[in-house]
Amino acid sequence: MPDTPVSTHQAEEDPRNASILIWVNGRLLPRAEAVVSVYDSGFMLGDGVWEGLRLHDGRWAFLDEHLDRLFEAAKAIDLEIGRSREEVKAALFETQAANGMQTDVHARLMVTRGVKARPFQHPRLSRSGPTMVIIMEHSRPNAPRPIRLATVPHLRGLPMTQDPKLNSHSKLNCILACIAAEKAGADEALMLDVHGFVNTTNACNFFIVRKGEVWTSTGDYCMPGITRAKVIALCRREGIPVFQKNFTLVETYSADEAFLTGTFGGLTPVGMIDGRVIGTGAMGPMTARLRALYQALVRA
Repeated sequence: MPDTPVSTHQAEEDPRNASILIWVNGRLLPRAEAVVSVYDSGFMLGDGVWEGLRLHDGRWAFLDEHLDRLFEAAKAIDLEIGRSREEVKAALFETQAANGMQTDVHARLMVTRGVKARPFQHPRLSRSGPTMVIIMEHSRPNAPRPIRLATVPHLRGLPMTQDPKLNSHSKLNCILACIAAEKAGADEALMLDVHGFVNTTNACNFFIVRKGEVWTSTGDYCMPGITRAKVIALCRREGIPVFQKNFTLVETYSADEAFLTGTFGGLTPVGMIDGRVIGTGAMGPMTARLRALYQALVRA
């Protein structure tokens, strides 16, 4: 088993990223100067929401869906973004133009509740803000082999604790899951839901293929992934049986294929789960087919 871990967010090194300009509250700043206050609620408490976006051939893939999710999440946590959708788009385009970017680019658009008057939890102490930052990097995905997963005890929980459908800055449970997976010799974590059914990974949505059928979780306890939704829609369009359902680790271990979906990597094959080889351990034919269909959708 290889010792070096890989990641669904692993990218080729690009020296251009040393000189990128980062958008911070309306200003484009060099990387070394792009900072926020130590009193910022995002830094202090993880109080904020974010989106990751990909630029392909001069166009931001599924931009409207990403902005829908950003504004819905902000409303859910009672955070006023302070800018309209068109103003957020304009900031994204401004950053893209300033960096001369056209393709193979990843953007992380972050909004926090802003700078606090004092270093305590109550949101009314956030009296200056919100804070909005756009980090845009040259980023070509580079996954040298299929991902290895390890099941961890950390769960994507109930909506009355921290709703797993929120793309919030508070990602500690997913970070702890990833740490546990790495200590088990895997690349990323496979997380169960509160009922013990297979759910998602610490960073991506999870699918398996069994006897020509594509399965993923019910979606009740995972991020409403945009790539996840596109893959489900592609399956339906192509007549591929696809099910959002409860399934167990027993069914997962005996799957013919497994793959992950996410904005950064699209579809990433899974070769091993808990030391068990999935299928042949390489990208399977269904994963390859869906990956090609998804790449065609992005290009379109």
